[in-house]
Amino acid sequence: MNKYVFKPEDNPDFDPASKLSAPGEYPFTRGIHRQMYRSKLWTMRQYAGFGSAEETNERFAYLLANGQTGLSVAFDLPTQMGLDSDNPLCAGEVGRTGVAIDSLEDMERLFAGIDLAKVSTSMTINSTSAILLCMYRAVGGKQGVEGKKLRGTIQNDILKEYEARNTYIFPPAASMRLITDIFSFCSAEMPLWNTISISGYHIREAGATAQQELAFTFANACEYVKAAMKAGMEVDTFAPQLSFFFVAQSNLFEEIAKFRAARRLWAKIMKERFRARNPKSMMLRFHVQTAGSSLTSQQPDNNLVRTTIEAMAAVLGGAQSLHTNSKDEALSLPSPQAALTALRTQQIIGFETGLGNIVDPVGGSYFIESLTDSIEKEVETYLKTIDSLGGAIAAVESGYIQKEIQESAYRYHQAVESGERIIVGVNKFIDNKEEEIPLLKIDQTIEVRQIERLSKLKQRRDNKRVEMCLKGLAHAASLSDNLIPFIAEAAESYATVGEISDTLRQVFGKFRPPVTL
Repeated sequence: MNKYVFKPEDNPDFDPASKLSAPGEYPFTRGIHRQMYRSKLWTMRQYAGFGSAEETNERFAYLLANGQTGLSVAFDLPTQMGLDSDNPLCAGEVGRTGVAIDSLEDMERLFAGIDLAKVSTSMTINSTSAILLCMYRAVGGKQGVEGKKLRGTIQNDILKEYEARNTYIFPPAASMRLITDIFSFCSAEMPLWNTISISGYHIREAGATAQQELAFTFANACEYVKAAMKAGMEVDTFAPQLSFFFVAQSNLFEEIAKFRAARRLWAKIMKERFRARNPKSMMLRFHVQTAGSSLTSQQPDNNLVRTTIEAMAAVLGGAQSLHTNSKDEALSLPSPQAALTALRTQQIIGFETGLGNIVDPVGGSYFIESLTDSIEKEVETYLKTIDSLGGAIAAVESGYIQKEIQESAYRYHQAVESGERIIVGVNKFIDNKEEEIPLLKIDQTIEVRQIERLSKLKQRRDNKRVEMCLKGLAHAASLSDNLIPFIAEAAESYATVGEISDTLRQVFGKFRPPVTL
């Protein structure tokens, strides 16, 4: 475990104020905007998705009515893996960890009654991100909202799937092609859209340290930038549309310093390594989610405290948007009341604490500035190691990054098991009384209804058009064409997520991970 001890007298020459530029100025240690939350609070973007599109639509309406300022969609595992709900492999998983989306028809139901011109939507989707993006754009078009006016984000970060989360489909080279195709397409057709949310969240949740979270995230980001530039794009044409996604865990000061170090590191990487000239290319814009792995099934009310501390770390660290976890998430998907309390947590921090009235409340603190420097140096050491291996893709293919995460996770669990690291209610201050709280129950008939709907869709759509679109996509995939227009045409013909993914599987193949011991 990292234990940080710093005394100003240990380094009499350390003058934190002398190292700091103003907020909104390179290298953005103190924030990417001069006024930060004084001019606008962070986007309160609660993550939601379960069961059918209609049920998730109801949850969206509930959260928006209670003051949520942005949508964030969770998809079920079949959708994430490019499988339709009627695939035998999906039995028992349809609508469980998120909403089931098989076709444009489901996407239309998901956003029924929601004006896409007025909301910003984040979609946590990776392997099938191009398909879901095209479906969202089609829904906007049906509402009369052109792609150039749509605002939001797709996660679209496939490298961290190989490293930490495993919802990959295609080999890395094919996946990177899809990502750069999205960069190019959105640069021209959807300029307000964040084309990728490069994620450290899942890396950290899998067991990485704060330093590894930043290092592996930025190593992945560098691969995306290099791939786009190799495809002929100028860095300043796509870099302003890059965004990031980090976790906030319970170590308050470490998390605040991590976010500050992250901004400074990314600014330097873009300016010095990639020669970006547009200041917006150097700005680290990021979403934060409080740590799901910190939540406990024991004494779940304690999770309210953990989430509040983690949310404050995100705000003090300068996040652009935030999701606060619900207290029941170690036991089930959030109930409506638990989700509302999580949203209220953000609103209390935003409107009652005064934190938003100060641009950089912790700037100049001896401890914070020293810790920021320390994290930055450790991340730079990791990045040099990954560069020496040939970059993040080579490090993934060799299993290096996966092994580093596994070893950190093992050390963490050893510390918990031994009692060196205290988790209240788990290995200390244990209360054997089980607390009963209301939990969300997923309707068991959702899967049957979803499969029935899918069957009816396949009967009434223009199947000749679908077949023609899929053949066109397969041909384009065998060449070097930008695939997004072909995916869009297939999605608009009501080809399904599974059919489009299977077409690409036939051309690209599937990824087989290395075995690491």
